[in-house]
Amino acid sequence: TVSNLLRSMWERGWSFIKKAGTIILLSTILVWFTTYFGFVDGTFRMLGDDEIGNSILAAIGNGLAWIFAPLGWGNWQAVVASITGLVAKENIVGTMGILYGAEGNVYATLAKAFTGLTAYSFLVFNLLCAPCFAAMGAIKREMNNAKWFWFAIGYECGFAYVIALMINYFGKLFTGALAGAGDIIGLIVAFLLLAALIYLLVRPYKESKKLGVKVKVTK
Repeated sequence: TVSNLLRSMWERGWSFIKKAGTIILLSTILVWFTTYFGFVDGTFRMLGDDEIGNSILAAIGNGLAWIFAPLGWGNWQAVVASITGLVAKENIVGTMGILYGAEGNVYATLAKAFTGLTAYSFLVFNLLCAPCFAAMGAIKREMNNAKWFWFAIGYECGFAYVIALMINYFGKLFTGALAGAGDIIGLIVAFLLLAALIYLLVRPYKESKKLGVKVKVTK
């Protein structure tokens, strides 16, 4: 009925408003603070737009950038945006707006930072990797097992990394953008990962012959 439809719309809309006004707002404030404050010549102070490279956030992003370099977007801004996306996927947009908007036109800055291929790799990684904290909480509650919860989160992030890596190197192969021994090694790794995924898809299913169940006996 119309009343049920409107009620459902209101519940979902209000849920997003609460999330946007709490988690997303607070994390965006944190991103802004760590972007515009840092150490310059041994002094902690507020930074100008041309000094963001010395910020707290830049130091964190540069420390992790090497992990994402094989995906084609190993710059600290994109890395930080992906990390804040674990709080809420909407945070990626807010973070990139702050970081890439500091130099003026955010769209022009993004066009310089990404190619079509690296942008596609970035999008696929963030769409496939672990969801937001709220969804992680639901996964943990449903699984009711810490070991399998962390396995699920690790599997999602690992799968996203593998797919984004293959997109980057296969894209370079098809566009003739391979350059140097590093790209050749990366392409070989991408082919090996693709072969492993295909094997996992087509391998015969083997059913276990025994069932082990832990029974807790209470007196």
